[in-house]
Amino acid sequence: MNNKDRFDGYSLETWEDTDGDWVARLVEMPTISAFSDSPENAIAELDAAWKLAKESFIANGEQVPVAPSRKKYSGQFNIRIAKDLHRKLAIEAERQGVSLNALVSNKLASVYSAGQIN
Repeated sequence: MNNKDRFDGYSLETWEDTDGDWVARLVEMPTISAFSDSPENAIAELDAAWKLAKESFIANGEQVPVAPSRKKYSGQFNIRIAKDLHRKLAIEAERQGVSLNALVSNKLASVYSAGQIN
């Protein structure tokens, strides 16, 4: 079983801290973490912490949060931006002969593909 499955789609991050302990945490839920003397043991401790966290959500009548990698997305979202930026983008889109939506989508895609967003 890979770690994405083990942690219900959440990303795992491990590192050695300044005291020489290994820390493991869920990237998208950083409050769920564990530490131990080795990366493997820290991951095992994180597995136990994640199981307890899920039990706690359920016991409190809450839904267990779904990892972003497991959510379904519509391809749409609304954002609020400064009026001046909105105007500049609209002018640029008009000059390029594309919709504002296409312009912004292309800009986001180019930033993402350039590695500026993970």
